Amino acid sequence: MSKKTILVVDDEPAIRDMISTALDVTGFDCLQAENAQQAHAMIIDEHPDLVLLDWMMPGTSGIELIRRLQRDELTNSIPVIMLTAKAAEDNMVQGLEVGADDYITKPFSPRALIARINAVLRRTEAELPQEPIEVDQLRFDPISHRVTVADQPVTMGPTEFRLLSFFLTHQERVYSRDQILDHVWGGNVYMDERTVDVHIRRLRKAISLEGHDRFIQTVRGAGYRFSTKVVEE
Repeated sequence: MSKKTILVVDDEPAIRDMISTALDVTGFDCLQAENAQQAHAMIIDEHPDLVLLDWMMPGTSGIELIRRLQRDELTNSIPVIMLTAKAAEDNMVQGLEVGADDYITKPFSPRALIARINAVLRRTEAELPQEPIEVDQLRFDPISHRVTVADQPVTMGPTEFRLLSFFLTHQERVYSRDQILDHVWGGNVYMDERTVDVHIRRLRKAISLEGHDRFIQTVRGAGYRFSTKVVEE
């Protein structure tokens, strides 16, 4: 199995070096960038398996870099973990809503960081259905990694893609947030249940063309389900 490549993006050399040392010891290949512009060029050239991204950097912020990656189909499937001193809940929600796959606050334990990296990588490599799935005008193609609604391409990050795959292969059943975390994020992942809500909102927004967001239904006190049936109010 080839070694995974992680790009560490942070304007503080000491943090980059500390993370790189921990990654090297664990068996990852490591790249470093000191700002968003340099990071974007390296992502295009090297196509790393995952990006560890600081929020606050001179010039372009980490949030703006994620937005740029999300707009390009060549880069929107690369998982991103935000690694930042911005610890407020609103900051975490903003980071996840923009497209980050995980959000870790400084200071952090290198062992915990490695565990979170491995969890995100496992999610992106987890087995997907082998044949396209169509519901109404929504088409999910795991082979080409494309989603369309009414033949219009839909842009979404890797977590939303996995979440949609789960819903399409488990239709008409209600799942709690804990169950969704287990199935989509994997067991033993230290994630807040609110993370599910953020990614549900992102997925609904992505497939909202022709009103397809109605298929992802909130079941009060229970969780979420994917259903093409009309909800009785």
